This record gives sequence, C-alpha cells and structure tokens, in this order.
Amino acid sequence: MQGRFDYFVVFAEMRTGSNFLETNINMFDGLSCYGEAFNPAFIGYPEKSDILGVTQEEREANPKALLNVIRFDEGLSGFRFFNDHDPRVLDLILDDPRCAKIILTRNPIESYVSWKIAQATGQWKLTNATHAKSVRVKVDITEFEQHLEAIQSFQVTLLSRLQKSGQTAFYVAYEDLQDVEVMNGLAAFLGSDARIKHLNKKLKKQNPAPMSLKVENFTELSEALVRMDRFNLNRTPNLEPRRGPMIPTYVAAADSPILFMPLRSGPDRTIRKWMAQLDGKGGSDLLVNFSQKTLRDWKRSKPGHVSFTVLRHPLARAHAVFRERILPVGGENYAEIRATLRKMHQVPLPDDPSHVSFDEKAYRAAFLGFLKFLKNNLSGQTSTRVDPTWATQLMLLQGMSQFAMPDHIFREMTLDRDLRILGACIGRVDTPEAPWEADQKLLSIYDRELETAARDAYARDYVSFGFSDWDA
Repeated sequence: MQGRFDYFVVFAEMRTGSNFLETNINMFDGLSCYGEAFNPAFIGYPEKSDILGVTQEEREANPKALLNVIRFDEGLSGFRFFNDHDPRVLDLILDDPRCAKIILTRNPIESYVSWKIAQATGQWKLTNATHAKSVRVKVDITEFEQHLEAIQSFQVTLLSRLQKSGQTAFYVAYEDLQDVEVMNGLAAFLGSDARIKHLNKKLKKQNPAPMSLKVENFTELSEALVRMDRFNLNRTPNLEPRRGPMIPTYVAAADSPILFMPLRSGPDRTIRKWMAQLDGKGGSDLLVNFSQKTLRDWKRSKPGHVSFTVLRHPLARAHAVFRERILPVGGENYAEIRATLRKMHQVPLPDDPSHVSFDEKAYRAAFLGFLKFLKNNLSGQTSTRVDPTWATQLMLLQGMSQFAMPDHIFREMTLDRDLRILGACIGRVDTPEAPWEADQKLLSIYDRELETAARDAYARDYVSFGFSDWDA
C-alpha cells in the first residue's frame, strides 16, 4: 500500500477496547495489527513467541529491528502501544511522520473498574455472553489516582509531541467503536480504499451494568471523583495540564502544619509513625489522598506550614524495592516485571522464596541481578518501564518541582536529628524519637560488589547527593 504512511500505531491502555478496535482494523484488506508488539512481558500476545519472525529476545536486544519488519510488511501494518510499553520505541514512532497515529481513549474510571473486574475474574476477553463473569470490586482511590496520573501524563505527552512536530492523530473514543462509519473513516485516514459494511462483533462488551452495581464503595468513589475536580476525562485533547506528580502520596499531620512528600521506597512507615505520635494520634488520622486542589486548601488553612522529604541510600532503597516488590510471589509484587526479569534478564529469582534452597547466597545473587537490571533500565536499555519505586531520587525531586519543592530534604540515616529540627520549625521541642535502624538483611549480604553495582545503577544520585558507601 502506497500512501503517506508506512505503518501505524494505536495508542491505548488496558480495558479501553483496543482488542475490539484491532479486530476490526484487521477486517480491512491490506491492514494488519499485530497486538502489543512492545509489551515488555510478551510479544504481540501472551502465547506468541514472535512477530513476523522477530522473537521477544531479539526485540529486547534491538526494538528497532521489529519496528522495521512491521514497517516493511506487506500492506500497512501496525501495533498497539500502552503507556508502560518499551520506552525506547516511543521517540522513534512519535518523531516519525510516516507512522500513522491512532489514539483510543475511554473514561478512565470505566477502564479502571473493568481492569479490576478482569483481574478478579480472570476473564480478559468475552466471545460468548453466556460465559460472562462479573463481581463487584472495591476501588482503591489512591491506586486509581496514580493510574489516572500515568494515563493523563502519557496522553498530554502524545498531544504535545504531535502538536510541536506538526502531526495529527486520528482520535477514537470507546463509544465510537460500535460505529462502522468511524471504522471506515479510520481506514480512509490510513490511506486504505477498503470499506466494511458490518463490524466484527465476536468480542462482546463485558460488565455492561451501571457503575453503582460494579463498585462496592461507590459512594466513596463518587466523593473522590468530585474532590479530583476533573471533567470530560475521556476526551484527550481537552485534558487539563498534568498535575504535580505523586501528590496523592503526600501525607499531612492530623493537626500540626507538617507535610511529608515521600520519595517512593523510602522510610515511609517510620515517618508516618512519627507524624502520628507528634499529635498524639493514630496512623489513620493522618491526612492523605490529596489532589492539587485539596493540597492547596490544606496549605491555606495551615499558615507557617513546612514540608519535607527524605533521601534513602540508593543501595538500601534498591533493596527495599527488591524485598517488597520483586522477590515476593503474589501480594503487591510486580508479577509481570518479575516474570520479565527471570525470562529476559536472567535474574535468578526463585519460584518460592521461602524454599530452603533459596539461601543467603542465592538471595544475594538475585539481588545483584536486580541491581544489574536497574543499571540497564535507568539508562533506557530495557523495554520495562522505569517505575517510581526505583527511579532515581534526583528525577523524583525534579518531578516534585512541577508543583512545589519541599522546604527540607532530610536523610534517613540522620532522621532523629533532622526531625527534631523540623519540630523546632513549628515551635515543638517535645518531638518523638525516630531512630534509624539498619537493614539487617542487607547488612548480612553486603559486600563491595553490591555497592559497586548500586553505584553503577544510581551514579546520578550518588554524585548529586554525595552518598558514601552504605556501610560507611
């Protein structure tokens, strides 16, 4: 197919109808969509081993090779791309005017609830309505806000990059997917003369019930959506400018004018305990789940307020991520990333961390493998997202500055002293203790090789913040 485009990309997210859109794109003669070609966990589809002869291992080593194969495929071919797919590919396709951009959107709360139901039921696609599964789910408000932040940040990036490069995209809302004329319009946009008379409706809409019947804590969700003060979320071109990053994770004391702006994988539990004790309260009395609006309201109500964050040594921080998110099986771990680390990066993670064979030597080897992965990941050499739990603290602080920088940047190892200084800033001399306690597990495996690996991965943090060796 000759025309203004060599290939295409469908920018979408999970549970936005991208499978249905792909199925109908493939109905047109000369158009082919190859699934999630750059998903770090698989290639195309979960059970596939290659796309057009390019394997997942080959794609991991050189994503441009797969991009070129798709570009020169017969007809006009493309793929779906989500915000957590291989970041190395994003610049290549956004900067290429020969790549047609299709942007699929859906009301974020609808897609989020659909995702949670699919997780709970294990049913990700539906071809026979009699086999439909449905459960009521409880929405984690903080998780949803973080989900929304990631989606909107990505959409604003797309919009900005396309505007600045003089490109345009074909926008498709979830509600448009049932309109055959919109599908034919999409084909025309791609330069195809083919048209269809009917949609392929083999895939059935899942969970068509009203939101109030799908969400256990519907009242809480409704109140949270009002607090977010957002409108028309499903129309990407009208999105408000991105919010200051991580604001939903900020924590304010129950009474005292103190705001904690955490860096992910830091000493959060220690700080929260200290803040609660400062006012003689419990942890549940702390103020959380801020939006920009509610945070500004809090600041106005607390003249003389002070804010702070806490740096953690890069090696200790990486170990916290490893111990809490990577090593465990189940719970709040990153299951897909864990699988990718084992398969693609040869990190020797065990099937069962509690098994007797996973001794201290094996634990150290797995952690070292994770540190080596972090070096590649933080330098843009892997398809896996740079997650906030292990992103450099320098980058996280720069992100905070888009809203406001903290008044104080403390260090975990000197917290007891630093928090007394913080107390003095608000006229308190009777502050609780917050002694630093060394990570005993890390202490038991620590050696020069681990320190060197951490320095290789987090060179910017070591230099920017003057970190010495962890055991110094």
